[in-house]
Amino acid sequence: MSINATLFVQAIVFAILVWFTMKFVWPPIATALDERAKKIADGLAAADKAKAELSSANKRVEDELAKSRNETAARLADAERRAQAIIEEAKTKATEEGNKIVAAARAEAEQQTIKARETLREQVAALAVKGAEQILRKEVNAGVHADLLGRLKTEL
Repeated sequence: MSINATLFVQAIVFAILVWFTMKFVWPPIATALDERAKKIADGLAAADKAKAELSSANKRVEDELAKSRNETAARLADAERRAQAIIEEAKTKATEEGNKIVAAARAEAEQQTIKARETLREQVAALAVKGAEQILRKEVNAGVHADLLGRLKTEL
């Protein structure tokens, strides 16, 4: 065979190979490449979406943290104000209770003083009667001289 015929047959075989490859081999490869490219694009889009969602979630978390910090600070301040109010109220009640106790003690002391004076008056009256009895050397009847003894008590 001549070189021209060989070249021509090789060209025909090459054309058949190209046609066969383009008809049966290339479409599955192209489909696989397209699917792979689509999966990569979807993965990148999902990654971008996840990154945006993560950023949004981080922003929401920071906002919630700031909100909870502010709320906590407000609650602490409120609790401290309540504690101060309770302390002041307790001080006021203690002062009032102390004043009541002091007033009751003064009233009791006053009553005891009056009672002691009455007792002392009676004792002085009894001593005066005994002294008068001694001076007069006779018995003085307390029932008979009750008016005199009453005046003596009031004078003392």
